[in-house]
Amino acid sequence: MSTKIEAVIFDYGGVFTPSPFLAAHAYAKTQGVAPEKMVSVVFGDYHEDNDHPWHQLERGEVDLTTALTGIGEHADRLGINFDAAELFGAMTDDGIDRTVVIDYVRGLRRQGLLTAILTNNIAEYSHVWRAQLPIGELFDAVIDSCEEKIRKPDPDIYWRALARLGIENPAASIFLDDFAPNVEAARAIGMHGIVVHPDPRPALAQVDELLTS
Repeated sequence: MSTKIEAVIFDYGGVFTPSPFLAAHAYAKTQGVAPEKMVSVVFGDYHEDNDHPWHQLERGEVDLTTALTGIGEHADRLGINFDAAELFGAMTDDGIDRTVVIDYVRGLRRQGLLTAILTNNIAEYSHVWRAQLPIGELFDAVIDSCEEKIRKPDPDIYWRALARLGIENPAASIFLDDFAPNVEAARAIGMHGIVVHPDPRPALAQVDELLTS
């Protein structure tokens, strides 16, 4: 007999908004650098949790200025031009309607399911992204890496999200993220994991399948 799903936990960037990695890809093209290389320079080896400046920033250990300085120095050593304003200015609407995700969360709550956001994020952006969603209406908890001082894919942050929702059995939860290694980390502790692609609707359909199975 399958475990009844009690909670659905969402990443923020790449689920409710376009992926920030896309901005790095667009900026890389203007610099004649391979997109994967630019992502590595700016965001580090994102499937790991190490001392890259961006990882430190997401854990709330350094401020944005310090992190960007460290990233710039690393880029210089590799002969890569890094202009933070240009890179993050490349974050644009990709034309995909993600209001369907917000509507879907409302539907989950009408069914009595718990919902949460589990995001790797930075303190300087907190007031911006939280203003883009009706947080209090949509979510029972927000687990933000810069506040928790740990970040995905560290398994502790997934356990912390479950505890915040009062979920003891990971199999009673679903986690959605656009970054596959973060989903794999959730699956490793027993959660159901779903990778979200630019069009979120197939991922939401997978949630429906799990809820009705």
